[in-house]
Amino acid sequence: MQWKQLAAAVGTLCIIGAAALWAQHSEAANYPYVPYDHPAINYPGPATENPVAKLQDQLTRGQLKLGFDAKWGYLPSVLKYLGVNTDSQMLVFSKTSFQAAKISPEMPRALYFNDNVGVGYVQNGDVMEFAALDTKQGVVFYTMQRAKNKQPEFNRANQECLNCHLIPGTAYVPGLLATSVIPRPDGSLRFAASAILVDSRTPFEQRWGGWYVTGTSGTMQHRGNAFAPNPDRPSIFDFNNTQNITRLDDRFNIGAYLAPSSDIVALMTLEHQTRIFNLLTRTAWETRIAVHDGKLDAFKNRLGYLTDEVVAYMLFADEARMSSPVKGVSSFTRTFPERGPRDHRGRSLRDFDLETRLFRYPLSYMIYNSAFDALPQPAKGEIYRKLFSVLTSKPDGRYARLCAEDREAILEIVRDTKPDLPDYWRSTEK
Repeated sequence: MQWKQLAAAVGTLCIIGAAALWAQHSEAANYPYVPYDHPAINYPGPATENPVAKLQDQLTRGQLKLGFDAKWGYLPSVLKYLGVNTDSQMLVFSKTSFQAAKISPEMPRALYFNDNVGVGYVQNGDVMEFAALDTKQGVVFYTMQRAKNKQPEFNRANQECLNCHLIPGTAYVPGLLATSVIPRPDGSLRFAASAILVDSRTPFEQRWGGWYVTGTSGTMQHRGNAFAPNPDRPSIFDFNNTQNITRLDDRFNIGAYLAPSSDIVALMTLEHQTRIFNLLTRTAWETRIAVHDGKLDAFKNRLGYLTDEVVAYMLFADEARMSSPVKGVSSFTRTFPERGPRDHRGRSLRDFDLETRLFRYPLSYMIYNSAFDALPQPAKGEIYRKLFSVLTSKPDGRYARLCAEDREAILEIVRDTKPDLPDYWRSTEK
């Protein structure tokens, strides 16, 4: 089919751009290729422990039926059953999907997400796109035909998605990524190899090339809403009327989307999730392979490195600094914290800061995720031990920014809200 050919072409661009960038950060050396068909992984095999697979099982059993909307097709119904809020909507106008031919600044691709699944929607696209976090296999990709169907179903989509989503920048596991590119006015890329993979560590000024961004960030400039229009100066953005934008209806028909925004706080939250998804998957895969092959003793040093990186990212050790407050325009800043557990003082790891950093309490809320809970015990035990060590000692070096007040608050919150903690986490309670 034509869209599969397009997928291969776009995938090549993604691989060139992302691999070139991440080679500079030694990611390829730190995360060499892992055989995803290893018996301990069997990624091509059935995936059942993720929200999309579970929803498909309900559809197959006739336990529920998707509604079809004349304007948006199955999208509203699917979001409802997956528990994804429309205020998480983000809009990307760069041609960086396998449905690239139907994406443009006038018709951006919409993305929606929660802690376990992402949904992609392209106007007049052939399919909706899904990336679901499976506790056994990591991120698994699906599509669903947009046309009305007597029995709509999610179809597993491997190779066309892995072209872009299995690269050094995803820790060489099928994973999630958010890119910042240099777009032409039509949304095509000026330089594929200039693509930047974005997460919590990325400097603010390098983020969101190819994305619409609604919300304010004070004096902090980003690449959102901007193009590189001059072919004689192809790497130079035109930033006129691109910063601190709170509405998009002067740029395209916002009525064609479920929400009127592409919220800056939602963007920053998703970017955090992408890398932690990938690090947890990578750590789980390598540990399971070591256990399966009877090489756990020889794996000790490697496990140390993998868990060091998980812990550092969970504690926002290398988070990019913010020099101005950030404020979104949708209800996401309110609804996202409402989803998480709270301690006896009403505090949550999902509470935003948005003044000097993303979250008020700098430990990732992904500690509550099923993917974290499903980590093999050797890996989860090591992560718990290292987290506890950092939180109960005076940090220096990589963790120097983690002040005593933050460490105490994180300990109290986790002790109140995480029931499966090792006993030693509670031994020093006051």
